[in-house]
Amino acid sequence: MQELDQTVTIGATVPTGFEHTAAEEVQEKLEATARVSKNRGRIYFDITTDKLFKVHQLKSLDNLFVVVKDYDDYQFKTTKEEVQLDWQELATKLPWTNALEVWKLNNSIKKKKGRRKRTNPTKSDQCGNFSTKSTDTVPSDPEELLVDLEALEVKENQRDVSSQPEDDSEEEKHSEIQDQESGVTPLKFRVTCNRAGDKHCFTSNDAARDFGGAVQEFFQWKADMTKFDVEVLLNIHNNEVVVGIALTVESLHRRNITHFGPTTLRSTLAYGMLRLCKPQVSDVIVDPMCGTGAIPLEGVMEWQNSFFLAGDNNGTAVSRSVNNIKHIVKRTHDEGSPSGLPLDIVQWDLCNLPMRSSSVDIIITDMPFGKRMGSKKKNWELYPLCLREMARVCKPGTGKAVLLTQDKKCFLKALLQMEGLWRKSHTVWVNVGGLHAGVFVLKRTAVVFGTTSEDGVCSRCVCVHCCVCALWMG
Repeated sequence: MQELDQTVTIGATVPTGFEHTAAEEVQEKLEATARVSKNRGRIYFDITTDKLFKVHQLKSLDNLFVVVKDYDDYQFKTTKEEVQLDWQELATKLPWTNALEVWKLNNSIKKKKGRRKRTNPTKSDQCGNFSTKSTDTVPSDPEELLVDLEALEVKENQRDVSSQPEDDSEEEKHSEIQDQESGVTPLKFRVTCNRAGDKHCFTSNDAARDFGGAVQEFFQWKADMTKFDVEVLLNIHNNEVVVGIALTVESLHRRNITHFGPTTLRSTLAYGMLRLCKPQVSDVIVDPMCGTGAIPLEGVMEWQNSFFLAGDNNGTAVSRSVNNIKHIVKRTHDEGSPSGLPLDIVQWDLCNLPMRSSSVDIIITDMPFGKRMGSKKKNWELYPLCLREMARVCKPGTGKAVLLTQDKKCFLKALLQMEGLWRKSHTVWVNVGGLHAGVFVLKRTAVVFGTTSEDGVCSRCVCVHCCVCALWMG
């Protein structure tokens, strides 16, 4: 097989709103410049294939794929019949060979990382599939993914000797593939189409079906929706078209969490929030509503020279966090890393934290939205008390807070009440499970806690001070 230290384009889905944060991580860890797609939630970057393993270790990326071909201004035909013929022609002239070689290399990397049971992917943004329905379970053995792709290898000198146009050259490769694959079980595949735009004469299902049929005819692969070896991606955003091959079966955001709660935060989103904090050595970082611990777990894995303290008023949530920490400690121990993490988990009253005033550098948390947990009515009482207690423990002048919430109206009202203690730096708008939410980056003012009117608590607040936190948990 030819050497794979070639340059390829990798595409990745990222939490919507954190595209530039993900691009910064790619630049920092791979020394590659990432391009943010016109279609929100995607970035693209070029790497040599010897860095493919490092790509899987990036914390900002959800799903990965290798780009077969991209078109910045694809001219779609005006009728469905013409578009169908166009898909058939496109499938025969795409440069599949290098992308399939990268796909094979990626499978060997996953095999080295250990045999992991393959589960059916559930993609919320999936719009259409071309496949045959199947109730079979997905194979758990990665060996099945390595179905004789030696037949897909095309030597460099075979490309140059052809006097035919590029389209004919790809056809010749295809013929060689079929000749060499005689007697070999064909690969199973599906096509997933993600489409955005209102000027198309076709639906996502139409595109997946027609392009999938063309791919099947070209490669003689077998269509299978669940037990597929290869997932071909067709991403369409207005006139931008990107054809790719998936490199991940399930999202990388599941990497650290084994015990999930009803509102567990995606690890990739948690990591993006942490990067907004810019943690420094010896910083004390607190998550006062940690839930299952997604934020502190991401933090201790990346910023091990900072100290993380997390807690929740709900005992079940604290137990889940502890179990997730045990899982990480065991995994790092098995990999030969030193045991122990700079992280403590505590069950506490959010509005009466057992911490000294002005002792925390960064506060970062996922606040209750008032939908699946608590209610928006309770948030009107909870949010001001939260911001007040956060201001007490946060260092004046240098402290920061990064807070995620979908209840924007309530939060901004509470922030206005605490304007002497907090200043809003900026807001990153994100998509959380289909909800439009905001990540609010706050800076602690230099005002010493206890010297402003915002510090006072009325008699009514005293009455609900310790119980209001329990209310939002239901």
